[in-house]
Amino acid sequence: MRIVSLALMGCLASQALPATAQAEAETKTFRDLNHNGRLDPYEDKRLTDEVRVDDLLKRMTIEEKVGTMMHATLPSRDPLGHDGDHYDAKESARLIGEAKVTSFITRLAVAPDQMARENNAVQRIAEGTRLGIPLTLSSDPRNHFQAVFGASTKGGGFSLWPETLGLAAIGDLSLVRRFGEIARREYRATGIHMALSPQADLATEPRWPRTTATFGSDPKAVSRLVGAYIEGFQGSRTGLTRNGVAAVVKHWVGYGAQPEGFDGHNYYGRVARLDNASFAQHVSAFDDALAFRTAGVMPTYPVIEGVTLDGRPLEPVGAGFNHQLLTDLLRDKKGYRGLILSDWAITNDCPTSCSAPARGKPQGIDAIAMPWGVEAMSKEDRFAKGVNAGIDQFGGVADSAILLAAYRAGKISLTHINASVRRVLMIKFQLGLFDNPYVDEAAALKIVNDPDTHAEAAKAQRRAQIVLENKGGFLPVAAGRKVWLYKVDPADARAHGFTVVEDLALADLAILRVDAPFEMLHPYHFFGSRQNEGRLDFQDGQADYEAIKRASAAVPTAVAINLDRPAILTNIRDKVQLLIATFGASDAAILDVIVGNTRAEGKLPFELPSGMAALEKQDPAVPDDSEAPLYSKGH
Repeated sequence: MRIVSLALMGCLASQALPATAQAEAETKTFRDLNHNGRLDPYEDKRLTDEVRVDDLLKRMTIEEKVGTMMHATLPSRDPLGHDGDHYDAKESARLIGEAKVTSFITRLAVAPDQMARENNAVQRIAEGTRLGIPLTLSSDPRNHFQAVFGASTKGGGFSLWPETLGLAAIGDLSLVRRFGEIARREYRATGIHMALSPQADLATEPRWPRTTATFGSDPKAVSRLVGAYIEGFQGSRTGLTRNGVAAVVKHWVGYGAQPEGFDGHNYYGRVARLDNASFAQHVSAFDDALAFRTAGVMPTYPVIEGVTLDGRPLEPVGAGFNHQLLTDLLRDKKGYRGLILSDWAITNDCPTSCSAPARGKPQGIDAIAMPWGVEAMSKEDRFAKGVNAGIDQFGGVADSAILLAAYRAGKISLTHINASVRRVLMIKFQLGLFDNPYVDEAAALKIVNDPDTHAEAAKAQRRAQIVLENKGGFLPVAAGRKVWLYKVDPADARAHGFTVVEDLALADLAILRVDAPFEMLHPYHFFGSRQNEGRLDFQDGQADYEAIKRASAAVPTAVAINLDRPAILTNIRDKVQLLIATFGASDAAILDVIVGNTRAEGKLPFELPSGMAALEKQDPAVPDDSEAPLYSKGH
């Protein structure tokens, strides 16, 4: 880090500072980011963030500005950055130096000190550029059990909490706020500054694969929980603080209303359907996020059908290209003034290999594209339409040359560009990155490995569980019993006082862990092959269901089911003595509930339908509207 002493350089005269301020400054040092040996206003931490942004914006070339409007991926062994234990230094330098990108998502999952080391390394690359603009490094959620590309990351030693659905099951705002505070410390310790979360999407379509990362189906509850999450991450209810993490709430708006649950990452899920009444509910779930001044908002992928604003139908384009959703509604009506960051790859082309991959030929990363409603446009026109709709920064791409071409062709005004770049830069200044973007690698290891915070996370795993059935006072189970296990670690069972047997005939009881049912309906689509879709009921032939039938026919049976989606449990409930719902929990956490070491406190954050027929009749945009649900929300 280049530090210059003002006492040696003596170069404040041009800023006409008061004599006392100049004398004070001359005893201090500053980061000479543009390497000119002078303290320029954007380098002066005594000035307001607004003054510093104004000064820097005037110094930037148009190439640097359009580069700032990209939010790319830090590459590792592959361009998507999720394979390997270090960044590709050469390609990172190209993206920073040539494409002028200063915002990146990191997908590394390495030890905390290694993460800090890698993030420091790319900050040093950025410091060597013409203006030394520091990088903003973002991440998908890292503190939960699920790891699905494009949605979440797991690993690296971060404290392991239940999914956000589990936090919703507990329903404790102070706990959600505390989770945000802990995750914030872990992120900042390792050099991560932006959380691409939380999801304020409503879980209204049970088959939707993104349900697990929501806060459930109730708009008011979702709004409150999302607000607490943002408060914890950003450090206050009034916006981003210096030691905070910028939260990017998503996905504006209506994402959960996907017919058949087919997700908007995929061509076959490019449409969501609502009416004005249901749309208003989905919008209201963002209320506290906006009130607490979330640093960022991410628009949704799908085209929203069936909705009118001010008497006009929404333009049939994805939200990232929709002026009505981003400018008319979000900025003008809701008064939002922060960053609008597009979801990933909305400007990419979607050829036949993307929209209809050939059978037997799974899509590669070249087919990742979500330009819904603007497929026929050129990339240049997509960038222009996105900016003119209200996008400040484009996620998942580094195509600054294309955006530059759109500007030079007169398709985007400099006023638009300057407004967007100002929002990106403001977050960097608010986080203190211009004063020091580096982190202490040894401290990162200590902070992320803090046993007290890991214990808090483990406690939350236990609290989030829901006892759906406890027949005949099955709980608690006494130690010393002989137990047959399915998908449960025998070592954890023994640690809880059980004798593990492999023969059901010798067991006193059975304990099984199962997942909510799913199908792989689109195995050749990049995201469809990675998402749980389709039916939610247990059927003959499914491995988990066969294990339940076998065990329950022999001995009293306890089943813990992970509800990443609202499973149909009608033909499970009648076979078991104990039925527990989990939302991300270790074996030890489940066994603690079973033996009575702790108490499950959760309540269902959505209803569980009674059958597929009832589920298929419900409106995907409306919360909890299936006929005669097996378990109601709040059970």
